[in-house]
Amino acid sequence: MDIPLTDARRPDPRHTVTDSALGPLTVVARGPALTGLYFADHVRRPARETFGPAVAEQEDALLAEASAQLREYLTRRRTAFALPLAAEGDTFQHAVWDLVGAVPRGGTTTYGGIARRLGDPLLAQRVGWAVGSNPLCVLVPCHRVVGADGSLTGYAGGLARKRALLALEEPDAESASRLF
Repeated sequence: MDIPLTDARRPDPRHTVTDSALGPLTVVARGPALTGLYFADHVRRPARETFGPAVAEQEDALLAEASAQLREYLTRRRTAFALPLAAEGDTFQHAVWDLVGAVPRGGTTTYGGIARRLGDPLLAQRVGWAVGSNPLCVLVPCHRVVGADGSLTGYAGGLARKRALLALEEPDAESASRLF
């Protein structure tokens, strides 16, 4: 998707707050990519001053597109995102986030499963830390990571939102071949 680069006169980074079915979401961008997506009560939310100035959604093509795609996703009119992402993190975090991003809609994985895919099942706790540090919630679907027993475990946006996102992504009976 071609989203125009930001106006060179616009301060960078920048952010907008968009309303969503899950509450207000702060969408943060730097240059031509999104670097953060946070709930108002997000655990590990960076200080607001790191987001740069607030920009009206309609005045920034990238922030407007991100907001629109989020609203579409949360109302089941979109199943995947087509946005440029540039999360800041170390090599390990990026490896974890890449695997999280590969979990298909309607599916889940575990922290231990990701650790095994990284080649060391003893990394599950470190994987949990990386998942919890994901600065692009929803876009990098860390809500799809659950406990070893399938239970819902920590989510930076709260377990109620994690539950809502998983329910939103649950396939309907027809596409899940559960017709009775």
